Amino acid sequence: MKITVKRTDDAFHFEGINQDGKIVHMDAAEKIGGRNQGARPTELVLMALAGCSGIDVVNILKKQRVQLDDFTMDVEGEQESLTDAAKAFTFIKVTFHLKGNIEPEKAKRAIDLSIEKYCSVEKILRLSGAKITYEVFLNDKSL
Repeated sequence: MKITVKRTDDAFHFEGINQDGKIVHMDAAEKIGGRNQGARPTELVLMALAGCSGIDVVNILKKQRVQLDDFTMDVEGEQESLTDAAKAFTFIKVTFHLKGNIEPEKAKRAIDLSIEKYCSVEKILRLSGAKITYEVFLNDKSL
């Protein structure tokens, strides 16, 4: 795996480009001179967690021939409050919202497998010291 990150202006706007040419925009906050033209790198970490787990969940449910009509995830992260500039995530909560004709046990099992076994981003964050919790809603009901 290889990516390239390129500065695109005289401030803090960067483009991350993967091997297939797909581009992700990153920028700093306006309060430090950024132009708000992309996500913050730490936001991308949370997006990566949701994307990684989401791909796992969809893949598992597809293999089970489950009808998934809608799927969203909310991710909230807390970072340590140090005076240093770098702040690690200490707590992350992922809320999964699935809709469709899905047996609750299958939905819960797919998410458990993703978080506990398959999601590489989750493993990286957990090894760095983040406590990760998750909650599952199926057709607007908590499981």
